[in-house]
Amino acid sequence: MRVAVIGTGFMGAVHTRSALVAGGEVVGVVGSTPGKGRRAAAEFGAGQGFDSVEDVLRHGVDVLHVCTPNATHAEFCRAALAAGVPVVCEKPLATDAATARELTELAAERGLVTAVPFVYRYYASVRAARDRIRRPGHRPPWLIHGSYLQDWLADAEATNWRVDPADGGATRAFGDIGVHWCDLAEFVTGQRITRVNASFARAVPARPAADGAPRPVETEDGAVVLLETDAGAIGSVVVSQVSAGYKNALSFSFDGPDASYAFRQETPESLWIGGRDANEVLLRDPNRPGAPTGRAARLPSGHPQGYYEAFADFVADAYAAIRGEEVTGMPSFADGLRAADIAQSVVDSARGGGWFDVQAAVHWLEK
Repeated sequence: MRVAVIGTGFMGAVHTRSALVAGGEVVGVVGSTPGKGRRAAAEFGAGQGFDSVEDVLRHGVDVLHVCTPNATHAEFCRAALAAGVPVVCEKPLATDAATARELTELAAERGLVTAVPFVYRYYASVRAARDRIRRPGHRPPWLIHGSYLQDWLADAEATNWRVDPADGGATRAFGDIGVHWCDLAEFVTGQRITRVNASFARAVPARPAADGAPRPVETEDGAVVLLETDAGAIGSVVVSQVSAGYKNALSFSFDGPDASYAFRQETPESLWIGGRDANEVLLRDPNRPGAPTGRAARLPSGHPQGYYEAFADFVADAYAAIRGEEVTGMPSFADGLRAADIAQSVVDSARGGGWFDVQAAVHWLEK
């Protein structure tokens, strides 16, 4: 698999590493400048730096990874799809739902494999919760709740391109990490979020601009979202990028009358299962009868499966799909479109107040 990566930051490094682990040959890296591309290629252990996405596509690649600021995703995806090249695109797929729909339809028209890294799906504990909740006769969760908390913007002097809606889009905290939580909620429970009622807030009113001068913050530092699902469940998610001490604390609890299932991304080897008579902490063990199968099952118990491993398994699934193999639960552009539709409804609710229906995406794939 000949791989090209656009983007030289943290996610570009993660994608490159995962591509190499999955057996790909990273033939080129494109940066925001030719110099950045060349330096990143040397640092990542890739083939060479290219001046533009057009240059690297002419070089001949089997898949393009897009790991650039949100507002640039669409142009790079269009270029790859027009060239007949499958795409792995960082979320959000686009900064608005209409563009996400355009890209999803374009990929479908051309019959190209696409992927969006909702990688928390790849934890074995998440798959175990999904398998148990979907067992025949198991009454579904009626209460769906959790949070995704970080602190990387807790310092008032901290800033990032995501803070600027011109680069990151109309939603920051929810659009960046809240969509991960919603993807997990739908993936694990099999229910779809149909309505949302959201509130946005800012903890820091201004952050440094590129020239160092303070600039008013236009996007949210955090969000609280009430939700309802097509199965009649209710719930909520709290999202923050300014909660001191929380580094990457994604957690959920999906509660039903038969059992409740709780997961914490920072301790991903365990799944808490609540029962009426007793509770259980299920540790990942691929040798346990009924344990989830797949790539995570290759890692013996006691050898922690972390973020890097989950990301590499996602990329390996994407490459397998490109080769024509059948994979289960791999997030595609259709899932990126679904996230964009939810994010749009959350933004509309936060701006207008009250409940907003979530668009039923034409290309939603039941999994």
